[in-house]
Amino acid sequence: MTPRKTPVVLFVCVRNAGRSQMAEGFLRRAAGRGIEARSAGSDPANGLHPEVVDAMREIGIDIADATPKALTPDVTDGVDVVVTMGCGDACPVIPGARVLDWNIPDPAGEPMPQVRIIRDEIARRVNILSQALGVRSPV
Repeated sequence: MTPRKTPVVLFVCVRNAGRSQMAEGFLRRAAGRGIEARSAGSDPANGLHPEVVDAMREIGIDIADATPKALTPDVTDGVDVVVTMGCGDACPVIPGARVLDWNIPDPAGEPMPQVRIIRDEIARRVNILSQALGVRSPV
């Protein structure tokens, strides 16, 4: 019997400084070693949005040391599922990968109550995705 490959999920937004970083953090927490979570941006920022770091810290996920990454072959190699969030025409096309497009607003510069709403919606969607990929841990 061939060992089952660990699914690889790539979350992509424009700056890789908010939405995709939150989604990666949620999936890492939900899946542990059961799914490999990655994130990248079509035009990466220099750092994460501070309000996003604060909102994630509120619920016990520390992404303060994460850095925005570009869509390079290292990031896209072996990806099974791509979740796009607002990157438009710059979203990656990865042959053989399933593509999901999540219409989620950018949290950059939003007041904390709005960032929390965005965070919670990403958590809800990541939970559904992780269950669909066979991971039963809630986010």
